[in-house]
Amino acid sequence: MSEETLQPVKKLFQQYNGIAMWKYVENRETRNYGVPSRFLCGPGFWNILYNSLLNIDFTRRTRVIAFADDLLVLTRGKCAFDAENYANHDLKKIESWARENKMHFNENKSEVLLVTKKTSGDNRTLNIYLNNKRLEQVSELKYL
Repeated sequence: MSEETLQPVKKLFQQYNGIAMWKYVENRETRNYGVPSRFLCGPGFWNILYNSLLNIDFTRRTRVIAFADDLLVLTRGKCAFDAENYANHDLKKIESWARENKMHFNENKSEVLLVTKKTSGDNRTLNIYLNNKRLEQVSELKYL
């Protein structure tokens, strides 16, 4: 999709008016950031904007999967150290995309999971960062 086609949609997300309905209370507001959560604009606009994130030129070791407003970043390497470096490099690209689109990914809701074939259990602590904060490493992950 061309930049010219995306411009009107990007402007919508830069400043939009909406009606939020929450427990039968109506709230009208103008927002200058983020995703129109609880607003009646439909998922189509979000999908168009999010598509530009999925089309970033990530390293060949990284795959990105999106579902609704969740993002799963899968990175592989020959060893945990390699995967850590690739992940940090590609997360910087995601941070840059978020800044350009006036968005913010919550590092407190983001987790890191090391998956390995080694039976000895590579229990290495990964140092992967989002928004300059080290992400919590977990032993299991629940994804939609």
